[in-house]
Amino acid sequence: MEDKIIEGLAFALPALVTGGVAYFMFSAFLQRDENEKKFEALIQKKKDSLPTKLQAYERLLLFCERINPAKLLTRVNPIGADSDSYAHLLIANIEQEYEHNLVQQIYVHEDAWKAVVGSKLSIINKIRNTAESSDNAQILRENLLIDYSQVESPTETAIAIIKQQVKRLI
Repeated sequence: MEDKIIEGLAFALPALVTGGVAYFMFSAFLQRDENEKKFEALIQKKKDSLPTKLQAYERLLLFCERINPAKLLTRVNPIGADSDSYAHLLIANIEQEYEHNLVQQIYVHEDAWKAVVGSKLSIINKIRNTAESSDNAQILRENLLIDYSQVESPTETAIAIIKQQVKRLI
């Protein structure tokens, strides 16, 4: 009886070892195959999302160009002589552009979005402060143009950050 048990173990043990080795090799193969598929899916996802991200960066760059004070002031003319109403018109124009591009924050890096929002707020703040010290719309316009001809516009900083993020993306 003991001989039959030993004989049975002698046949079963190599089969178990072979089966165990085959199991581990097969599971390692399946794991590697699954990892390759995940990696390929990730590459395809990035490849598919790249045009959308680039378009978002393009739109933010265009937003920065449109709210650049020198360009904004030449595009938006005062309706009347009142500096406060002209300041409100400029700010409303900036806010409208901003709301139009608000969804782009989903597709861009957080640093780029913060730079764009910071430049927008800086320009609005400068318009408000300059409007308080300006007697009429024409003087407000001249003061803003003079101020921004002497210092770099906040939009230039935002554009530099956007370009840096695009370079990292590509």
